[in-house]
Amino acid sequence: MATAVPPIISPKEDLPPPLTSASEPPPLFDGTTRLYLAYHCPYAQRAWIARNCKVGLQDKIKVVAIDLADRPAWYKEKVYPENKVPALEHNNQVKGESLDLVKYIDSNFDGPALLPDDSAKKQFAEELLAFSDGFNSAFFSCLRSKGDVSDEAAAAVDKIEAALGKFSDGPFFLGQFSLVDIAYVPFIERFQIFYSGIKKDDLAKGRPNLHKFIEEVNKVDAYTQTKLDPQFLLDQMKEKFGIA
Repeated sequence: MATAVPPIISPKEDLPPPLTSASEPPPLFDGTTRLYLAYHCPYAQRAWIARNCKVGLQDKIKVVAIDLADRPAWYKEKVYPENKVPALEHNNQVKGESLDLVKYIDSNFDGPALLPDDSAKKQFAEELLAFSDGFNSAFFSCLRSKGDVSDEAAAAVDKIEAALGKFSDGPFFLGQFSLVDIAYVPFIERFQIFYSGIKKDDLAKGRPNLHKFIEEVNKVDAYTQTKLDPQFLLDQMKEKFGIA
């Protein structure tokens, strides 16, 4: 039996329940484009947001949810040998890695471009995408530790605050909403929840650019359609890290 869909904040479509080890596979490689994800996974959320940004893709890219705690054997054997999410089944091929998928969706499907034409913004986008793993690592490391927010984590978020102030034509990293925001927002969302609920620290305090970013990104439908209930995410993270 499939597990239930976790509480989504602002769903705009009927989402399928996650598939488990007892679930039959969909009719693989039948010409349908499928995005395999787990609703609670921030990496998968990146590809999910990108899919939602492209007008009409909710009909053209079918969401297939996987239960990561009880994965179907066929997913690794027949779909994606890496056995991770996200993965995209498209044109009889399967592609993975979240940042690669965001770029792939942007380049291979119709809809608003997720990168501006401006060369300076494109260069800055690559710098920020290269930093994203370090940003995530600093915060997850801090979550695993006891005590206050680490200097490493504070420095990482200060870098984000500075990056958000580089362009003045909008509240996002490149001014207007782009794939850079897609790369960061699932993690900023979680860190805001976790640091408030676990570290008792306000991520955006004293950081006006980050405060504005959080305020404005929560007006972007493509993102809010993927948000889970904050308490659900907090409880899940406490369980993962053994926090009482």
